[in-house]
Amino acid sequence: MSEAVVGLGSNLGDKSQNLLLAVQALSRLPGTKISSASSIYACAAQEVPEGQEDYHNLAVVLETAMSPMALLGACLGIEASMGRTRPKRNAPRIIDLDLLLYEGVKSESYELTLPHPRILQRAFVLLPLKELYPSGRAPGVFFEPHLKEVDASSCEKLDQRIEIG
Repeated sequence: MSEAVVGLGSNLGDKSQNLLLAVQALSRLPGTKISSASSIYACAAQEVPEGQEDYHNLAVVLETAMSPMALLGACLGIEASMGRTRPKRNAPRIIDLDLLLYEGVKSESYELTLPHPRILQRAFVLLPLKELYPSGRAPGVFFEPHLKEVDASSCEKLDQRIEIG
């Protein structure tokens, strides 16, 4: 079993419900167990066209027997099953699942880059990671110093959690 971290986000419909459904789908993947989940954060949409609603984001830690590519494929399948479409880059989305980290794996390919290439520049990723890894170290990345460099002013920790297992 390997440890992996998946970041989830939604800015369409019932965002928190979308996150819950996606976490439930992740928990049903073969050879996979969710070991922890962060709080949900509401953050202003970043790097997107004006007028998009805020995102709800969280991160989950998985213990999985799936390979990184199989896990990525499963995440894309969950997105598709929930109705995610990709009409244009950075379009609003019902659900977004990003494979952020995979224990012991560094990869840089067209299909998959690990750690995720923008993990250290996004408050909506770093804040949930800090909850999951209070030391500021996650598998394959020391992110603590980057927390001071990102603008987290548009992010608010919500009084919501997704219960696991």
